[in-house]
Amino acid sequence: MDNLQIGNEHFIPWFALLAVFFSLVLMAGFWRRKVSRRFAESNQWQRMFDQSASTWTTVASLLLLVSLAFSWIAALDIRWGRVSREVPQRGIEVIFALDVSRSMLAEDVAPNRLERAKQMIKDTVAEMAGDSVGLVIFAGESRQAIPMTSHYDDFRSRLDEISPIDISRGGSRLGDAIRSAEDGFLNSASSSRAIVLLTDGEDMESNPVQAAKTAKDEAGITVFTIGLGDMTKGARIPTQRDRYIEYQGEQVWSKLDGKVLEQMAEASGGAYIPAGTKQVNMADFYSLYLSSLEQDVLETRTVDNYEARFQWFVAPAIALLAISLWPRRSRQRQSH
Repeated sequence: MDNLQIGNEHFIPWFALLAVFFSLVLMAGFWRRKVSRRFAESNQWQRMFDQSASTWTTVASLLLLVSLAFSWIAALDIRWGRVSREVPQRGIEVIFALDVSRSMLAEDVAPNRLERAKQMIKDTVAEMAGDSVGLVIFAGESRQAIPMTSHYDDFRSRLDEISPIDISRGGSRLGDAIRSAEDGFLNSASSSRAIVLLTDGEDMESNPVQAAKTAKDEAGITVFTIGLGDMTKGARIPTQRDRYIEYQGEQVWSKLDGKVLEQMAEASGGAYIPAGTKQVNMADFYSLYLSSLEQDVLETRTVDNYEARFQWFVAPAIALLAISLWPRRSRQRQSH
Protein backbone atom coordinates (compact mmCIF):
# COMPACT_ATOMS: atom_id res chain seq x y z
CA MET A 1 0.00 0.00 0.00
CA ASP A 2 3.02 2.31 0.32
CA ASN A 3 3.17 2.56 -3.47
CA LEU A 4 -0.59 3.11 -3.87
CA GLN A 5 -2.44 6.40 -3.66
CA ILE A 6 -6.17 7.15 -3.86
CA GLY A 7 -6.85 10.65 -5.07
CA ASN A 8 -10.61 10.83 -4.34
CA GLU A 9 -11.27 8.84 -1.18
CA HIS A 10 -14.71 10.41 -0.74
CA PHE A 11 -15.97 8.18 -3.59
CA ILE A 12 -15.29 4.98 -1.60
CA PRO A 13 -18.75 4.85 0.09
CA TRP A 14 -20.36 4.75 -3.34
CA PHE A 15 -19.28 1.10 -3.61
CA ALA A 16 -22.10 0.19 -1.23
CA LEU A 17 -24.60 1.69 -3.68
CA LEU A 18 -23.16 -0.38 -6.53
CA ALA A 19 -23.44 -3.52 -4.42
CA VAL A 20 -27.11 -2.75 -3.73
CA PHE A 21 -27.82 -2.25 -7.44
CA PHE A 22 -26.03 -5.50 -8.28
CA SER A 23 -28.14 -7.42 -5.76
CA LEU A 24 -31.36 -5.84 -7.05
CA VAL A 25 -30.59 -6.87 -10.65
CA LEU A 26 -29.99 -10.49 -9.62
CA MET A 27 -33.16 -10.54 -7.52
CA ALA A 28 -35.19 -8.95 -10.32
CA GLY A 29 -34.04 -11.63 -12.79
CA PHE A 30 -34.86 -14.41 -10.35
CA TRP A 31 -38.32 -13.10 -9.50
CA ARG A 32 -39.06 -12.43 -13.17
CA ARG A 33 -38.54 -16.06 -14.03
CA LYS A 34 -40.45 -17.25 -10.98
CA VAL A 35 -43.50 -15.06 -11.64
CA SER A 36 -43.61 -15.86 -15.35
CA ARG A 37 -43.78 -19.60 -14.60
CA ARG A 38 -46.96 -19.06 -12.58
CA PHE A 39 -48.82 -17.97 -15.69
CA ALA A 40 -47.76 -20.75 -18.06
CA GLU A 41 -47.34 -24.49 -18.01
CA SER A 42 -43.83 -25.79 -18.28
CA ASN A 43 -44.40 -26.98 -21.86
CA GLN A 44 -45.78 -23.56 -22.90
CA TRP A 45 -43.43 -21.34 -20.92
CA GLN A 46 -40.60 -21.28 -23.42
CA ARG A 47 -43.02 -20.59 -26.28
CA MET A 48 -44.79 -17.72 -24.53
CA PHE A 49 -41.65 -16.11 -23.13
CA ASP A 50 -38.48 -15.35 -25.07
CA GLN A 51 -35.98 -16.95 -22.70
CA SER A 52 -32.94 -15.70 -24.61
CA ALA A 53 -34.24 -12.12 -24.52
CA SER A 54 -34.92 -12.38 -20.80
CA THR A 55 -31.48 -13.81 -20.14
CA TRP A 56 -29.84 -11.10 -22.23
CA THR A 57 -31.73 -8.39 -20.33
CA THR A 58 -30.24 -9.69 -17.09
CA VAL A 59 -26.77 -10.02 -18.62
CA ALA A 60 -26.97 -6.50 -20.13
CA SER A 61 -27.98 -5.09 -16.77
CA LEU A 62 -25.03 -6.83 -15.14
CA LEU A 63 -22.70 -5.50 -17.84
CA LEU A 64 -24.02 -2.02 -17.18
CA LEU A 65 -23.32 -2.42 -13.48
CA VAL A 66 -19.79 -3.66 -14.17
CA SER A 67 -19.31 -0.62 -16.41
CA LEU A 68 -20.42 1.59 -13.54
CA ALA A 69 -18.00 -0.26 -11.25
CA PHE A 70 -15.10 0.48 -13.59
CA SER A 71 -16.24 4.11 -13.78
CA TRP A 72 -16.29 4.22 -9.98
CA ILE A 73 -12.73 2.89 -9.80
CA ALA A 74 -11.65 5.49 -12.38
CA ALA A 75 -13.31 8.21 -10.29
CA LEU A 76 -11.34 7.06 -7.24
CA ASP A 77 -8.21 8.15 -9.14
CA ILE A 78 -6.11 5.21 -7.96
CA ARG A 79 -2.42 5.84 -8.65
CA TRP A 80 0.61 3.61 -8.32
CA GLY A 81 4.18 3.61 -9.51
CA ARG A 82 6.12 6.39 -7.75
CA VAL A 83 8.06 8.71 -10.06
CA SER A 84 10.47 11.41 -8.88
CA ARG A 85 10.74 14.62 -10.89
CA GLU A 86 12.92 17.70 -10.57
CA VAL A 87 10.59 20.72 -10.52
CA PRO A 88 12.08 24.23 -10.79
CA GLN A 89 10.44 26.74 -8.44
CA ARG A 90 10.12 30.14 -10.08
CA GLY A 91 9.36 33.37 -8.28
CA ILE A 92 10.86 36.49 -6.77
CA GLU A 93 12.69 37.27 -3.56
CA VAL A 94 11.17 39.95 -1.35
CA ILE A 95 12.59 41.31 1.88
CA PHE A 96 10.28 43.45 3.99
CA ALA A 97 12.11 46.13 5.98
CA LEU A 98 9.88 46.97 8.93
CA ASP A 99 10.35 50.05 11.08
CA VAL A 100 9.96 49.11 14.76
CA SER A 101 10.96 52.46 16.26
CA ARG A 102 8.83 53.99 19.01
CA SER A 103 7.15 56.38 16.56
CA MET A 104 5.54 53.35 14.86
CA LEU A 105 3.38 52.94 17.98
CA ALA A 106 1.53 56.16 17.14
CA GLU A 107 -2.21 55.52 16.94
CA ASP A 108 -3.21 57.76 14.04
CA VAL A 109 -3.52 54.43 12.20
CA ALA A 110 -5.66 51.81 13.94
CA PRO A 111 -4.60 50.06 16.07
CA ASN A 112 -1.18 51.66 15.51
CA ARG A 113 1.30 52.14 12.69
CA LEU A 114 3.32 49.03 13.51
CA GLU A 115 0.35 46.66 13.62
CA ARG A 116 -1.04 48.15 10.41
CA ALA A 117 2.35 47.60 8.74
CA LYS A 118 2.38 43.98 9.88
CA GLN A 119 -1.07 43.43 8.43
CA MET A 120 0.01 44.96 5.14
CA ILE A 121 2.93 42.54 5.00
CA LYS A 122 0.60 39.60 5.69
CA ASP A 123 -1.81 40.76 2.99
CA THR A 124 1.06 40.90 0.50
CA VAL A 125 2.34 37.45 1.45
CA ALA A 126 -1.21 36.11 1.00
CA GLU A 127 -0.93 36.92 -2.71
CA MET A 128 2.32 35.00 -3.15
CA ALA A 129 2.73 31.49 -4.51
CA GLY A 130 6.31 30.27 -4.69
CA ASP A 131 8.00 33.58 -3.92
CA SER A 132 10.55 33.76 -1.10
CA VAL A 133 10.18 36.30 1.68
CA GLY A 134 12.37 37.60 4.50
CA LEU A 135 12.17 40.29 7.17
CA VAL A 136 14.58 42.95 8.36
CA ILE A 137 13.59 45.10 11.33
CA PHE A 138 15.17 48.43 12.13
CA ALA A 139 15.13 51.46 14.36
CA GLY A 140 18.45 53.03 15.39
CA GLU A 141 20.08 49.81 14.11
CA SER A 142 19.05 47.01 11.79
CA ARG A 143 19.05 43.23 11.88
CA GLN A 144 17.62 40.29 10.01
CA ALA A 145 14.61 38.98 11.92
CA ILE A 146 13.42 36.24 9.54
CA PRO A 147 15.76 34.65 6.98
CA MET A 148 14.53 34.12 3.43
CA THR A 149 11.83 31.45 3.34
CA SER A 150 8.87 30.19 1.34
CA HIS A 151 7.09 28.79 4.42
CA TYR A 152 4.50 31.52 4.74
CA ASP A 153 2.76 30.23 7.87
CA ASP A 154 6.03 30.26 9.81
CA PHE A 155 6.79 33.71 8.45
CA ARG A 156 3.44 35.10 9.60
CA SER A 157 3.77 33.51 13.06
CA ARG A 158 7.20 35.03 13.63
CA LEU A 159 6.04 38.38 12.25
CA ASP A 160 3.32 38.53 14.93
CA GLU A 161 6.00 38.38 17.63
CA ILE A 162 7.93 41.43 16.40
CA SER A 163 7.82 44.50 18.67
CA PRO A 164 9.91 47.62 19.39
CA ILE A 165 11.77 45.82 22.17
CA ASP A 166 13.51 43.68 19.53
CA ILE A 167 15.74 46.66 18.72
CA SER A 168 17.36 48.27 21.74
CA ARG A 169 18.67 51.39 20.03
CA GLY A 170 16.14 54.12 19.38
CA GLY A 171 15.77 56.28 16.30
CA SER A 172 15.15 55.37 12.68
CA ARG A 173 17.88 54.73 10.11
CA LEU A 174 16.31 53.92 6.74
CA GLY A 175 19.60 53.68 4.88
CA ASP A 176 20.94 51.05 7.27
CA ALA A 177 17.74 49.05 6.78
CA ILE A 178 18.31 48.97 3.00
CA ARG A 179 21.91 47.90 3.41
CA SER A 180 20.98 45.15 5.90
CA ALA A 181 18.25 43.88 3.58
CA GLU A 182 20.74 43.58 0.71
CA ASP A 183 22.67 40.99 2.69
CA GLY A 184 19.58 38.84 3.23
CA PHE A 185 19.01 37.74 -0.36
CA LEU A 186 19.98 34.23 -1.38
CA ASN A 187 20.43 34.73 -5.12
CA SER A 188 22.98 37.52 -5.47
CA ALA A 189 22.98 37.41 -9.28
CA SER A 190 19.24 37.77 -9.82
CA SER A 191 17.22 40.82 -10.84
CA SER A 192 14.05 39.31 -9.38
CA ARG A 193 14.65 40.88 -5.96
CA ALA A 194 12.83 43.63 -4.15
CA ILE A 195 12.88 45.44 -0.82
CA VAL A 196 9.58 46.70 0.59
CA LEU A 197 10.21 49.32 3.26
CA LEU A 198 7.36 50.12 5.68
CA THR A 199 7.91 53.16 7.88
CA ASP A 200 6.67 56.60 8.88
CA GLY A 201 9.61 58.06 6.98
CA GLU A 202 11.56 59.70 9.79
CA ASP A 203 15.29 59.19 9.18
CA MET A 204 18.41 59.95 11.25
CA GLU A 205 20.93 60.95 8.57
CA SER A 206 21.61 57.43 7.22
CA ASN A 207 21.69 58.44 3.51
CA PRO A 208 18.62 56.37 2.56
CA VAL A 209 18.31 57.74 -0.99
CA GLN A 210 21.91 56.86 -1.77
CA ALA A 211 21.43 53.41 -0.22
CA ALA A 212 18.41 52.75 -2.46
CA LYS A 213 20.29 53.94 -5.56
CA THR A 214 23.30 51.75 -4.73
CA ALA A 215 21.05 48.72 -4.22
CA LYS A 216 19.64 49.21 -7.70
CA ASP A 217 22.86 50.11 -9.53
CA GLU A 218 25.14 47.53 -7.95
CA ALA A 219 22.80 44.67 -7.06
CA GLY A 220 19.75 45.14 -9.31
CA ILE A 221 17.41 45.40 -6.31
CA THR A 222 14.22 47.42 -6.63
CA VAL A 223 13.07 49.34 -3.56
CA PHE A 224 9.41 50.02 -2.82
CA THR A 225 8.47 52.30 0.05
CA ILE A 226 5.21 52.47 1.99
CA GLY A 227 4.57 55.43 4.27
CA LEU A 228 2.29 55.18 7.29
CA GLY A 229 0.91 57.93 9.52
CA ASP A 230 -0.81 61.28 9.30
CA MET A 231 1.06 63.75 7.07
CA THR A 232 -0.37 66.98 8.51
CA LYS A 233 -1.16 66.85 12.20
CA GLY A 234 0.62 63.62 13.08
CA ALA A 235 0.13 61.73 16.34
CA ARG A 236 1.62 61.44 19.80
CA ILE A 237 3.89 58.51 20.66
CA PRO A 238 2.59 56.44 23.58
CA THR A 239 4.80 54.86 26.24
CA GLN A 240 4.31 51.62 28.12
CA ARG A 241 2.68 53.48 31.02
CA ASP A 242 -0.23 54.90 29.04
CA ARG A 243 1.53 58.22 28.76
CA TYR A 244 3.19 59.97 25.84
CA ILE A 245 6.82 60.63 25.03
CA GLU A 246 7.93 64.15 25.93
CA TYR A 247 10.91 66.25 24.96
CA GLN A 248 11.85 69.30 27.03
CA GLY A 249 8.49 69.16 28.77
CA GLU A 250 6.37 68.92 25.61
CA GLN A 251 4.75 65.91 23.99
CA VAL A 252 6.42 64.66 20.82
CA TRP A 253 4.25 64.49 17.70
CA SER A 254 5.25 62.18 14.83
CA LYS A 255 4.25 62.92 11.22
CA LEU A 256 4.67 60.92 8.05
CA ASP A 257 7.65 62.22 6.06
CA GLY A 258 6.85 61.00 2.56
CA LYS A 259 9.42 63.09 0.71
CA VAL A 260 12.41 60.92 1.54
CA LEU A 261 10.43 57.74 0.83
CA GLU A 262 9.43 59.03 -2.59
CA GLN A 263 13.05 59.89 -3.38
CA MET A 264 14.19 56.42 -2.34
CA ALA A 265 11.67 54.75 -4.63
CA GLU A 266 12.59 56.95 -7.57
CA ALA A 267 16.31 56.31 -7.07
CA SER A 268 15.81 52.54 -7.34
CA GLY A 269 13.13 52.40 -10.02
CA GLY A 270 10.47 51.34 -7.54
CA ALA A 271 7.32 53.05 -6.31
CA TYR A 272 6.20 55.01 -3.27
CA ILE A 273 2.83 54.13 -1.69
CA PRO A 274 1.61 57.00 0.56
CA ALA A 275 -0.69 54.85 2.70
CA GLY A 276 -1.02 57.56 5.35
CA THR A 277 -3.92 56.62 7.60
CA LYS A 278 -5.90 54.83 4.86
CA GLN A 279 -6.38 51.15 4.14
CA VAL A 280 -4.31 50.00 1.16
CA ASN A 281 -5.26 47.03 -0.99
CA MET A 282 -2.02 45.05 -0.88
CA ALA A 283 -3.32 42.60 -3.48
CA ASP A 284 -3.25 45.49 -5.94
CA PHE A 285 0.22 46.45 -4.74
CA TYR A 286 1.47 42.92 -5.38
CA SER A 287 -0.13 42.59 -8.81
CA LEU A 288 0.93 46.06 -9.99
CA TYR A 289 4.50 46.08 -8.73
CA LEU A 290 5.94 42.88 -7.28
CA SER A 291 4.42 40.40 -9.72
CA SER A 292 5.70 42.49 -12.65
CA LEU A 293 9.30 41.79 -11.65
CA GLU A 294 11.11 39.21 -13.73
CA GLN A 295 10.76 35.81 -12.10
CA ASP A 296 13.76 33.58 -11.65
CA VAL A 297 14.37 29.96 -10.66
CA LEU A 298 14.72 30.19 -6.90
CA GLU A 299 15.34 26.50 -6.25
CA THR A 300 14.80 23.05 -7.70
CA ARG A 301 12.75 20.62 -5.67
CA THR A 302 12.39 16.86 -6.00
CA VAL A 303 8.70 16.00 -6.13
CA ASP A 304 7.44 12.41 -5.77
CA ASN A 305 4.34 11.68 -7.82
CA TYR A 306 2.29 8.58 -8.51
CA GLU A 307 1.33 7.74 -12.08
CA ALA A 308 -2.37 8.21 -12.82
CA ARG A 309 -4.03 4.96 -13.96
CA PHE A 310 -7.67 6.04 -14.34
CA GLN A 311 -7.57 5.48 -18.11
CA TRP A 312 -7.09 1.77 -17.51
CA PHE A 313 -10.60 1.67 -16.06
CA VAL A 314 -12.31 4.23 -18.29
CA ALA A 315 -11.66 2.17 -21.44
CA PRO A 316 -13.36 -1.06 -20.25
CA ALA A 317 -16.18 0.99 -18.71
CA ILE A 318 -16.97 2.53 -22.11
CA ALA A 319 -16.65 -0.83 -23.89
CA LEU A 320 -18.99 -2.63 -21.48
CA LEU A 321 -21.50 0.22 -21.64
CA ALA A 322 -21.56 0.00 -25.45
CA ILE A 323 -22.04 -3.80 -25.36
CA SER A 324 -24.88 -3.55 -22.85
CA LEU A 325 -26.76 -0.94 -24.90
CA TRP A 326 -26.19 -2.18 -28.46
CA PRO A 327 -28.61 -5.17 -28.57
CA ARG A 328 -31.44 -3.07 -27.13
CA ARG A 329 -31.01 -0.42 -29.79
CA SER A 330 -30.84 -3.12 -32.46
CA ARG A 331 -33.99 -4.70 -31.10
CA GLN A 332 -35.82 -1.38 -31.21
CA ARG A 333 -34.85 -0.84 -34.85
CA GLN A 334 -36.13 -4.31 -35.76
CA SER A 335 -39.49 -3.64 -34.06
CA HIS A 336 -40.06 -0.66 -36.32
